[in-house]
Amino acid sequence: MDPVDRRSEKLIPKHGGYKNLKSYQIAQLVYDLTVRFCDRYIDRRSRTDDQMVQAARSGAQNIAEGSQASGTSKKTEMKLTSVARASLEELKLDYEDFLRQRGLAQWPPDHPLRAELIRRRFQTSTGVVKWVHEVHQRSTGSTSSMSSIAANTIRTLTIVACSLLDRQIAAQAASFEKQGGFTERLYRIRSSSKTRST
Repeated sequence: MDPVDRRSEKLIPKHGGYKNLKSYQIAQLVYDLTVRFCDRYIDRRSRTDDQMVQAARSGAQNIAEGSQASGTSKKTEMKLTSVARASLEELKLDYEDFLRQRGLAQWPPDHPLRAELIRRRFQTSTGVVKWVHEVHQRSTGSTSSMSSIAANTIRTLTIVACSLLDRQIAAQAASFEKQGGFTERLYRIRSSSKTRST
């Protein structure tokens, strides 16, 4: 275990910056796409509409809140990141239910469209929607409906976000194990300050 450099350690380290996190970027993209998906394919009066939108929003919001809280509480950061992960898992199941209940096929891990989507690295919902329309046009004559392609697309992006969050949580846990949290940091800095003053 590498020792903590007390000379350069700050009481409240650099934190926030969640907009640069790939997990946040994809979770926000999933949220924007889910709002559009529900507007088009889910009855707005149904509870499912609200649940899906709220789960998607929770994914992005909790990543941001966790990042902001990391300066003073690594435990809170891990907790909120875990909440984000759980919310996106719930959303993924909602898309799977949508496909299953309508007898629509779910893309397997080795589906070529899944690989193409991930390779394209879309950053805006508009780009993803255009791609969904392109795929639908290419698959004219097949059994792939627009709703099937859209649901599978957002489900795939949700899986990517969950995978990134799994790694993020593991990194947060390792950092906490190595350096501790705010209390440990405060103790180290105060001890170092006393040592320098004697």
